[in-house]
Amino acid sequence: MNHSVFRLTLPILFGYLPLGMAFGVLFATQLDYAWWIAPLMGILIFAGAGQILAVSLLAAGAGLVEVFVAMFVLNARHLFYGLSLLGQFRGAGWRKLYLIFGLTDETYSLLTSRPRGPDRAYEQTVDFRITAFNQSYWVIGCTLGAVLADNVVFDSTGIEFALVALFIVLTLEQFKALGDSFPIWTGAAAAGTAMVVIPPAHQLIGAIGIVTMVLLLHYRRSEARRKDGEVSHG
Repeated sequence: MNHSVFRLTLPILFGYLPLGMAFGVLFATQLDYAWWIAPLMGILIFAGAGQILAVSLLAAGAGLVEVFVAMFVLNARHLFYGLSLLGQFRGAGWRKLYLIFGLTDETYSLLTSRPRGPDRAYEQTVDFRITAFNQSYWVIGCTLGAVLADNVVFDSTGIEFALVALFIVLTLEQFKALGDSFPIWTGAAAAGTAMVVIPPAHQLIGAIGIVTMVLLLHYRRSEARRKDGEVSHG
């Protein structure tokens, strides 16, 4: 099982290692803390973009309350992810708490697009291991970046692009699995609209709100058409 899980999570490995290293470098170079706090954040918080945002805010002198609020807003999208997986995680026992904690964008993409069998307990075990593998990649990246930055001087310009590249790969994988391009174009349009009409500090949550409303309306219309079709055939 571990071998198959490793193969499934390889795209995440190639994204999380350089991105985690980018976080570790930023942490060690911008904050006056011990290097080992970077991987500790990866273990206890495990929020890639949120951790990078926290470093930027702390380096700018922001308070802990400000950092908490900013991270909550940035990661509010995970509330929608969790709602869509309530049925999938039902009956997972003690593993359920970790599955909820470790639900990142990339993990969500894998859990919702991979083929699933009829054995719910087995599939939840696979979900658990996918989540654990992904977090281990992130923690290893945080550790390497922090250790390197603490001991070696190098130019890390551009390493943060790993996050963008990873999202592109996951979007393509979702399209291949679902065969529906509507969510992709909706997301792109929502992002463009948010960039034009919403202040930079609130563009992410604004885009999430726009795309959520559009997809909910699309879902309601699809369900209404489906029910009408069932009635007409009945």
